[in-house]
Parts: sequence; structure tokens; C-alpha cells
Amino acid sequence: MRMAKTRLRTVPLFCTILAISACSDKNQGEKPTGRLLGANSSVGKGTVSSYAEFDGKGVPKAIGIVFPASALEDLPAASSDGHHCYDRNKDGNIDPDTECLATHEWVIALPSEAARRAEIPVKWVGLNWNPSGHIPPGVYDLPHFDVHFYIEPIEKVFALASGPCGPEFVRCDQLELANKPLPANYMHADFKNVGAAVPAMGNHLIDMTSPEFHGKKFTRTWIYGVYDGRLTFFEEMVAREYLLSRPTACFPIKQPAAVAIRGYYPTQSCIRYLAQGNEFTVSLEGFALREASAPEPVWDQR
Repeated sequence: MRMAKTRLRTVPLFCTILAISACSDKNQGEKPTGRLLGANSSVGKGTVSSYAEFDGKGVPKAIGIVFPASALEDLPAASSDGHHCYDRNKDGNIDPDTECLATHEWVIALPSEAARRAEIPVKWVGLNWNPSGHIPPGVYDLPHFDVHFYIEPIEKVFALASGPCGPEFVRCDQLELANKPLPANYMHADFKNVGAAVPAMGNHLIDMTSPEFHGKKFTRTWIYGVYDGRLTFFEEMVAREYLLSRPTACFPIKQPAAVAIRGYYPTQSCIRYLAQGNEFTVSLEGFALREASAPEPVWDQR
């Protein structure tokens, strides 16, 4: 992701409130069972795949991506893969270093067992690699991955075009829609609109109470994606350095009071190193079935 004065990175992409508890140490270190693999993409020296796990009743246990350790090696060093460009200086040419979104992107479809379920809002994953991180300096300027779990259909996401408006150069009419506020009950109050609307992605709401905004080094953070007054994706943003530390941790997701679409919603975001396969997973877990609620008056995100 990026922010106004904070850059988001995009890659072509094809993500009653229950009590939240952290994953147990025992479960964090175990290799998941019953893993159903989805699509995959070559990343670094390895292959990154989506996956899903279900319990015996078909309730989702985990939806995520799995990185072999080799996928963290020989990652692209160039700032951009040349996607999402706009002739900002009007000279008739595109400079990939200055006029394209500074990121590398992969689209990774979820297993059909998850993507085809009406009660599972997340349908596909967009993975971004940001070799130099992004602004603001001292916050997100470390090499990191953005893992977007999309609710919005891919054709609508890719319709968000590069253009002349906003810090991320999006189409002007789409920038206006990206900044449209959500109903108050559909977003946790800690998440703020910082003007981080990005082509082929949407707007990003940031939790300004996160440690990286209070003197701590960035390791990982949770982001909500929105567009045209609705929730469109979940995002786990994680530093490569943090992955290489081999974490086994789950983090509670701050929940809105209500949801617009009935379905299973994650209450935890988990990042694990699994020694048995020498691999890493980034996953949504702790799913709770939530019924749709009517919207309340709009919420001022700023």
C-alpha cells in the first residue's frame, strides 16, 4: 500500500462480534493440514501459491498464500514492473522509473473451493513486492510485500485507471469515488482515510495507532481497502526482513461493528514460518459468520 505522502504499490491482480484471541504457540508452529492449493506465480527463486483450509463442516479455517523460502531470494530490484503508467509530464513517452506505479505485482486466484462460495467474501489475492518500500521515510521505506485479499471483482479493480489526480496519479473521477466515506458501522474508528487511492487497487484506510507511527520499526500492519463507499479488500503488509526472522504469530483484526455482505470474516491475520516445508504463510484466520446489517450514516474517515 501507499499513503498520500505514503505510497501504495499495486500489481496486476487476478482477499455479533466474536472475541478475538491470539493463536496458540502450539498451533502457530504446526504445518496446516488439509491445505487446498489454488493458483500460483513465480516469485524470486520460488513459486507462491494461494491456499484454503476448511474444518469438517466446511467453515473456512485459513485463506492465504504460501511462500517457499526460495521466493524471498533474487526478488526484482527495479522499482517497477511497468504496470499502471501515466504520461505525467505530457511528453508523449512513458518513463517506467517515474511514470509507472513503483511496484511488482502478481495475481493469484484462490482455490475454487473458496472462491465459488457465496458466503466467503474474499475471492482472489493480489501480491505486490516493493523493493525500496515507499514513503513516508522512516515508516514504510523498507522492502516489503503487500498481500491484498480482494472482495471486489477483478474486472472492477482493474478498471481503476492511472490518471492525473492525487498523489498516486489515478483517474480524477475515480479518485473522487475512492474517497467516498463508508457508513459509520462498516469501519473501525481507528482506520483513517489518508488519501492513499491507487490505480488497479482502490483506497487504503490506515490504522494510525499502529506501532510504526509511534517510533517502532515497521514489521507488518493491517489495512482495509475501500472504494465508492464499500469495503473492497483486506491487506496484510509485511516486511521481507520480518519474514526472514521466521515469525509464528497471529494478530487480532480490529473489527467494524457491522458488515454489508453476509459471510465469513477473518478475526486474525497470521504470519508463520513452517520449518517442515521451509516455507512462510500469510493468512486470514479465525473466521466468524456475520449477518449483513443496514448502513448507518456515513463515517468521516479523515
